[in-house]
This record gives sequence, C-alpha cells and structure tokens, in this order.
Amino acid sequence: MAGDFADGPVIFGYGKHTPVQQDMKLEKSVELKVVFDVSQANKDGGLNRGYDSVARFLNMHVANGVPIENIHLAIVVHGSATNEMRNDKAYKAKYAKENPNMELLSRLLKNGVQIVQCGQSAAYYQLANQDMIQGVDMVLSAMTAHAILAQNGYSQNPF
Repeated sequence: MAGDFADGPVIFGYGKHTPVQQDMKLEKSVELKVVFDVSQANKDGGLNRGYDSVARFLNMHVANGVPIENIHLAIVVHGSATNEMRNDKAYKAKYAKENPNMELLSRLLKNGVQIVQCGQSAAYYQLANQDMIQGVDMVLSAMTAHAILAQNGYSQNPF
C-alpha cells in the first residue's frame, strides 16, 4: 500500500517522505553522520534529485523523532554537477536562466548541511571560487573530501 508522501518538517517544498511500519528500531538518540555524493547534473536542467534526497533524509529523520542537532549531513559535489554550484550571476551568465537548485541548496546550507565542491572538477568546468554559491566550500578533490569526512565518522549514503 502506497503511503501519503509529504514534505517537512524541516525543509518544506522538498524531500517528501512517508511514515512506515519499522522493524529496525530508530533510536531517537542516534547520531547520524552521512555524506552524499552528487556527480551528475540534472540532464533536463531542472532540480537535481541528489539534493532532494538530502532534504528527504533530513525531513524523514526529524519527522521520526531524531533531533536535528543529531543529524550531520554533507554533500560532495563533482563531475557535471559542478555547474549547479554556480551562484545566480555565474549560472545566469552560463545558461541564461536561474539556477533551479539555488533555493533548495540555500535551505540545505541554512539547516547545517555542509556542501563541498571538488576543486579538480571546478577547474575542469572553469568554476572559480567567487562564482560559487555562498556557503559552498572548495576542497582539493572529491576523493580528499570523502577521505576527510570518513575520518570524521561520516558514512557514505550508497544511493
């Protein structure tokens, strides 16, 4: 039976989820440290599902009683998704339209999600630091970011 999917309670308009009967108990005191890897831009130039997955992870865990302060999320961006890290001015200059990911990425950043951009991909796609969305951090490489986050206790989301 399909559930009713809803957004919120943290990021409204994104990250829809539904209640489920759980067999694996989700402890309310759990501390979650998860990194998401986003390497592909949306092929249609719309919202990237990878970022929406991060919103869903945040929304569904808070909705199920995990305090937001116990949820530590990071996104490592590389490959063609690099172009989605362009701020409004740089994105508009490249594509002659607004970045369809800007609103969601801004909300994720405001809710403590760390977003790091692979420097190697940035160089390849000619993305300068000053052209990135405010709050996105440049790192030497995506491989470096994953290694550092793993050392800090982050597990990688396999989806």
